[in-house]
Amino acid sequence: MRGATVADIPEGSKEQPDYLSYLLRLWRAGDGERPMWRASLRSAHTGEQVGFASLEDLFRFLRIQTGKVPSADGDRQEP
Repeated sequence: MRGATVADIPEGSKEQPDYLSYLLRLWRAGDGERPMWRASLRSAHTGEQVGFASLEDLFRFLRIQTGKVPSADGDRQEP
């Protein structure tokens, strides 16, 4: 079984994988009063790694991968 990636599934596509597996890495970056969390995911199936500058970017990626992309009115769209 091979996990899908952003390149495999166009945004807004109805086709979604049944199983995804990633190695998640989180770390704090920056000094000062407001350090930011950074993240990376490595696909357990393909070895592809994707980096994220914020947790929101990570969450958006995961929402796209699972078909839970917020609609304009704030509700979650189901595939």
